[in-house]
Amino acid sequence: MGKQFFGTDGIRGVAGEPPLDATTVSAFGLALGSDILTAHGGGYVLIAMDTRESGPELASHVAGGLAARGVATQFAGVLTTPGVAYLTRLGAAAGVMISASHNPFADNGIKVFGPTGFKLPDVEEAAIEDEILRLLPARPLHSAPLLAQTELALPYLEFLLTTLSAPLTGLHLVLDCGNGAASHLAPELFRRAGATVTAIHCQPNGRNINLNCGALHVESLAARVAAEGAHGGVAFDGDADRAIFVAGSGRIVNGDAVMLIAARSLQSRGLLPGNTIVSTVMSNLGLEQALERDGIRMLRTPVGDKYVLEEMERTGAALGGEQSGHMIFRSFATTGDGMLTALQIFDIVQHSGRSLDHLSADLSLYPQLLVNVRVKARRPLEQLDRVRAEIAACEKELDGAGRVLVRFSGTEPLARVMVEGRDPARVEALTHKIAAAIQSELG
Repeated sequence: MGKQFFGTDGIRGVAGEPPLDATTVSAFGLALGSDILTAHGGGYVLIAMDTRESGPELASHVAGGLAARGVATQFAGVLTTPGVAYLTRLGAAAGVMISASHNPFADNGIKVFGPTGFKLPDVEEAAIEDEILRLLPARPLHSAPLLAQTELALPYLEFLLTTLSAPLTGLHLVLDCGNGAASHLAPELFRRAGATVTAIHCQPNGRNINLNCGALHVESLAARVAAEGAHGGVAFDGDADRAIFVAGSGRIVNGDAVMLIAARSLQSRGLLPGNTIVSTVMSNLGLEQALERDGIRMLRTPVGDKYVLEEMERTGAALGGEQSGHMIFRSFATTGDGMLTALQIFDIVQHSGRSLDHLSADLSLYPQLLVNVRVKARRPLEQLDRVRAEIAACEKELDGAGRVLVRFSGTEPLARVMVEGRDPARVEALTHKIAAAIQSELG
């Protein structure tokens, strides 16, 4: 069957409800255990979670299913998603991260990494799904007690520090940890890196993860950077696989600007194979044009760091990312890593002696609007006559000086409409026309 549970970033839903109810999560643990025994002949699974109150119970059910198959686990407690990917590469048969990333606290999810630290390929996810569906009629229910081994995170932090070319001495940085997985790790990491650190939103209580803070809500970070007179700031999402920056001026520096800064730095050091980077269909046309001026080609993929990484592997690109703040530095990591990205960007600031404002000053972004439309069901866009007609009309009006993108979210019941063009008022009008068409057909 396949792909009933797994979306673009693992299994996602409301904690306690299918597919994140106790029996389905137990069945997942059983299915993953079977997959490990078949593919690898055994081994242990590393499990970690972000700070959601539902995390410990879900982790316990995953571990219980694995134990029923005779597969051992190591539980790292609260850790970032890229931390799980890195530690999995040190000897685990698989890594499991319990997180819903940037979503509200009531949601949760399961992300799975193979022994190489890469997310599982679609064919392996499909096999696990088929096994879950086979097991569910028996309503399996397993759990296992877990004791967090927080020291497991230490090799990951040590590794991150090795990616710096020099200490960040003299930089005053504000870190917004989103009350998530980076809450204890990021302040320690950046202090050890030599920076002066002001940390905010580092008091997780199980329900305040991503709540008016973190990578999706950078207003308080921008205010604090200004109040502190800091050199800059960075906000992480709930599992710290993305990072959004704020310059000393208070200006937001999103993933597109970060890709430009990083691409130029890598190119100047001869570390950008083929003068090529990989991004997604969401990246601004202005980024593509800025890169072209430096002789750098940008390849686009569907939304999702999994697809960015696949294209990086195919082409040998060293840098890939998303406008939302997922950045993959392929020489260091197998997935997006917010803390690694922050280290690399502030390393560039330190080495160049230039601020985030100066490093991306020539990036002229086209006005771009993204609207989410809640839908009751997903149907192929080619079957939606009114939606197709509106998209065609909008593209004709833009006349090549902009873009229209309509897609379904891989993790939520949403259709996402993005329009980009030179005139902000026209962009807004066109976006809402398409959104209204979707609402009328699927809302």
